[in-house]
Amino acid sequence: MARILSVSPIVVPCLFTTSSHCRRIVRVAVTARNPSISFESMALKPPLHPTYDLKGIINLALAEDAGGQGDVTSMATIPVDMEVEANFLAKEDGIIAGIALAEMVFHEVDPSLKVEWSQKDGDCVHKGLQLGKVYGRAHNIVVAERVALNFMQRMSGIATLTKEMADAAYPACILETRKTAPGLRLVDKWAVLIGGGRNHRMGLFDMVLIKDNHISIAGGITNAVKSVDLYLEQKNLKMEVEVETRTLEEVHEVLHYAAQTKTSLTRIMLDNMVVPLPNGDVDVSMLKEAVKLINGKYETEASGNVTLETIHKIGQTGVTYISSGALTHSVKALDISLKIDTELALLVGRRTNRA
Repeated sequence: MARILSVSPIVVPCLFTTSSHCRRIVRVAVTARNPSISFESMALKPPLHPTYDLKGIINLALAEDAGGQGDVTSMATIPVDMEVEANFLAKEDGIIAGIALAEMVFHEVDPSLKVEWSQKDGDCVHKGLQLGKVYGRAHNIVVAERVALNFMQRMSGIATLTKEMADAAYPACILETRKTAPGLRLVDKWAVLIGGGRNHRMGLFDMVLIKDNHISIAGGITNAVKSVDLYLEQKNLKMEVEVETRTLEEVHEVLHYAAQTKTSLTRIMLDNMVVPLPNGDVDVSMLKEAVKLINGKYETEASGNVTLETIHKIGQTGVTYISSGALTHSVKALDISLKIDTELALLVGRRTNRA
């Protein structure tokens, strides 16, 4: 049942603002208004990004919910001086992710809220598990609830699928792609790390990836790689370089170019060399041949027709990485709730087979 705590009357502060103090660029560490919330204390830190404003994303999500008016239901029904305790409940089995981000949401809404967890990001949770609690001003808990859960549910869904894919892909490593929700790039990629995957490039700025359209515009794969080598040399830039190949002929052409000249090439993508069969299986013979041709000279990445059913077979071909856009573009959120009346929530959950 709810634990009601009485406090002296307070005025609920304005939670949503567009003033400049809400804009902070994330580089090494981010803190909310509570200085105890920092990346240093997290189970797994988010990937680095030179301009991404994680706190700004939180404030945008809160402002989206408030619409300039605030929570009219809570203002109408919840006494301003009431405090409660609410419990996080897992309604499905999976990998929990977004705990650190959810805590940042609660502290952004109200630094006096106390959040405690029995789990950490990356832990396995089971249906019906109480994995944490938050207590303090009832109004502010309810205001933060949906935004915190939206982040947690999406991140946990990504982490859960990533864990399944990573286990099946071994000894290859699973990567996501740039097929992330707009504005949630860092959050989605953070969830992949929590699930045991590796990050592909963060964006257009941190790795050269020569794809099919670049090759077509450049007039061929050799021209494209040569142009990149020249550009990086002229700009005195050092970064990983990957080229997409779609045929064994293109693999031969890349290897021939690389054998003739000094190149910045580090990885060769083997795109759609996994061929689906009518019986639901896949033919990986072309992929195996490409890996054999490259013979460890460069990292390799398999892409295309990657599913939970096919990834184990792909991972046995000797490729270094397997990339899958499905990790982030087709994620099913993990069902998590935040309940004040925990006993009733569990009763209802058992009735609907969700606890």
